Amino acid sequence: MSFHRQSIWKTTLFLIVIVAASATLAFAQTLTTLATFDGTDGSEPYPAVVQGTDGNFYGTTVFGGSLGNGEVFKITPAGKLVTLYSFTNGNDGRYPYAGLLLGLDGNFYGTTGYGGANNFYGTVFKITPKGVLTTLHAFDSTDGATCVAALIQASNGIFYGTTESGGANGYGTVFKMTSNGTVTTLHSFDSSDGAYPMGSLYQGTDGNFYGTTYQGGADRLGTVFKITPTGTFTSLHSFSGYPSDGTEPYAGLVQAANGSFYGTTWEGGTEDFGSIFKMTSTGTVTLLHSLNGGSDGGGLADPLIQATDGNLYGTANSDGEVSSGCTEGCGTIFKISTAGTFTVLEDFDQTNGAFPFAALLQGTNGILYGTTQQGGPSNEGTVYSLSLKLGPFVSPLPTSGKVGAKVVILGNNLTGSTAVSFNGTAATFTVVSNTEITATVPSGATTGKIEVTTPHATLKSNVSFRVTG
Repeated sequence: MSFHRQSIWKTTLFLIVIVAASATLAFAQTLTTLATFDGTDGSEPYPAVVQGTDGNFYGTTVFGGSLGNGEVFKITPAGKLVTLYSFTNGNDGRYPYAGLLLGLDGNFYGTTGYGGANNFYGTVFKITPKGVLTTLHAFDSTDGATCVAALIQASNGIFYGTTESGGANGYGTVFKMTSNGTVTTLHSFDSSDGAYPMGSLYQGTDGNFYGTTYQGGADRLGTVFKITPTGTFTSLHSFSGYPSDGTEPYAGLVQAANGSFYGTTWEGGTEDFGSIFKMTSTGTVTLLHSLNGGSDGGGLADPLIQATDGNLYGTANSDGEVSSGCTEGCGTIFKISTAGTFTVLEDFDQTNGAFPFAALLQGTNGILYGTTQQGGPSNEGTVYSLSLKLGPFVSPLPTSGKVGAKVVILGNNLTGSTAVSFNGTAATFTVVSNTEITATVPSGATTGKIEVTTPHATLKSNVSFRVTG
């Protein structure tokens, strides 16, 4: 090869390297530790954070706070951490294992695993964005005990949830609750149909609720079930463990835009370190990915989320790349396509967090937010953000409703918005603040994306709004 040809080849190779490096930098994700806990302001934030109507994020820590019983906190997108409420282990309960739910009224709803007026079986509470807490219900074991899953508010406005134990047979319950705290048990598990539900329910587009139990079923390794709003229960799938579909589904499900449900298991799969699966509405399960307990992590305790790019995102509680802070890895953040292509995005190293138990949240600014159970300077847990260069969007609350229904639309930089439409049909609206709009489902609206025209951009909703009735 001549000198001239070698020079051309080296120059071409150099340019390829530069272009590839630039592309990598352009699409690289950025993990930022927003806050670290030190025990006095909370410890071990197991649950996910939620976005409030004011654009801030709200969550709970299981332990810590002024009395060591857990707390409710607020954190700004810039990372300013504020304690809103510390549990006393009185009638208000203790140890809020579950995350918060943003209700249609703008308040937050949550549960505690223990404490309360009825022999310390846990509570349901409401808390305002300013931190005023009201205990709505105290479980007494007959109607459930030890609630570790977040509530959901269904399209009918009623709250639904699960308790990990208690009920008629001691294996947990599915319940509904009115806004004033009246609880009705819809189903008590008996082990054959599942036992110990630890994940939140998910309302599918068919109006029914889908969930998992940690144990029980045909092989006593966990189940997936469906239940109607009135309590008609159907077992959909029993897990069979290693080396098949998974073992012990700790988390709930998510329904993706393609109509399929996606979930995770704590263990099992072909490598016995947890699995990610897809399921049809009738219960046919397909294994998408098995964690290897090494580079891609191990132990899946949280539900997946579908971000605005169509991919699913989640965290593995342990393993991953080994760091000085964790003997076998501190856990990972990953992406998986709906077809099963799996990619590790980040490895925790104790300094930026360790052992994530919580689901991710995509804020309306496009950024992902999450918590880690441990890690940080005091090893009491962290709140972090992960930027994937995804654009901003708006998020409707609720995600379905009839013509004439009021819908809260969350977003950023909404002041000065000039138009709101439901799948192309113009709607009347009011700009409440820079982060909130209220709109009315217009006559003639059909199921589809909501669009908001702001002074800066036209923002689409992250999910299709389903027009009912």
